[in-house]
Amino acid sequence: MAIMSPGSSEAATLEREGDHTDAPELRPFVMALFFIFGGITSLNDVIIPKLKDLFTLNYMQAMLVQTAFFAAYAIMSIPGAALVKKVGYMQGTVIGLLAMMAGCLLFIPASATATFGLFLLALFVLASGVTIVQVVANPLISLLGPPATVHSRLTFAQAFNSLGTTVFPYFGAILILGGLANVDASALEGAALDAYRAAETQTVMRAYLGLAFALALVAIVVWINRHRLKNERHDGGSIAASFGLLRRPRFSFGTLSIFLYVGAEVAIGSVIVNYLGEQRVLGLADRVAGQLIPLYWGGALIGRFVGSALLRAINPGKVLAFNALGAIVLIAVSVSTTGVIAGYSLLAIGLMNSIMFPTIFSLASEGLGPRAADGSGVICVAIVGGAIIPPLTGHLADLTGSLSTALVLPAFCYLLIAAFGLYARRRSADVSI
Repeated sequence: MAIMSPGSSEAATLEREGDHTDAPELRPFVMALFFIFGGITSLNDVIIPKLKDLFTLNYMQAMLVQTAFFAAYAIMSIPGAALVKKVGYMQGTVIGLLAMMAGCLLFIPASATATFGLFLLALFVLASGVTIVQVVANPLISLLGPPATVHSRLTFAQAFNSLGTTVFPYFGAILILGGLANVDASALEGAALDAYRAAETQTVMRAYLGLAFALALVAIVVWINRHRLKNERHDGGSIAASFGLLRRPRFSFGTLSIFLYVGAEVAIGSVIVNYLGEQRVLGLADRVAGQLIPLYWGGALIGRFVGSALLRAINPGKVLAFNALGAIVLIAVSVSTTGVIAGYSLLAIGLMNSIMFPTIFSLASEGLGPRAADGSGVICVAIVGGAIIPPLTGHLADLTGSLSTALVLPAFCYLLIAAFGLYARRRSADVSI
């Protein structure tokens, strides 16, 4: 069974039935949520080379940062959806923000002990809060306007997610990666290594303490405005029954595509610093390469602002397929060339990624109505792709000794996403759940 496309009679029916709310004053608040969890997620791209150096990890071990972070989506998405159904979108957001703040504060003991496992625990708790906030944000932005323009509206909101992913890594690279240019941790041992790790992890802790303070302020603002959302409705069924939505081929294919997209995007973002540092590519120091990460996420930012307009005029499924195939072409160009072309073609994949998440999400879940929280919870489980595909990509790099060869895995992910775009371009009158 498939879901009708925007502009269909079903969309008109949903609009008449009131499955959206007239609360335009909440849109800036939702955009801010996208900015926050996007920026925090992209900081992992800066943390990975830092921890890889400090704890002398191989690529697969370093990718455990992404595993710890994105595993939260598999574990917390369905409980998060149940929480949202019980307390509502706004109070659910407050709980998510407080969990994010707790994760940031866990960087204090992680830094004090310079223990890799504690960093992973802190990232998991932080991501648990991000998961709850994301379960809220995706269906909430769908509610804040008519169903006919949901693809465009969600893509526009995701542009603020990209703004966060563009801004945070730039300053994160300056604050967190600066020390890596001066000391090689692999040349240290004993007390000298312990002292180096303790000193360098302090920079990570300070960055996340600043985030904890900012999150506390946002949580206060949301709590003050917790009664502003009107016409909020949720299905009263069992959360376990949410997975029954996977019987709908379009929803299940879209959920798989979210898994593949997040995995591919995160895998590429995670290797950027090391990839640009290769002599075959640009041979850059970690800090300099880290400051180029915003080009990757900035491409997504530009693409989402442009895409929010294009998706009003062009079939979303076709746009999705085009962008996924474009990402494959850019990977092929990057691995088969050297120097500036190899480096910047990899960074340009961010432009192709731009409309993928919001378009996949809206194509897969349109028409869920009061089961929007259920559908968002199931789809957010699929974000666990960010926990699985990056370590596999890192393992390929370790086995072959080549990051270029490892990029074959993200390319395969994009191929299947292109297939979903072509599949979802067709309209269907069947919206039964």
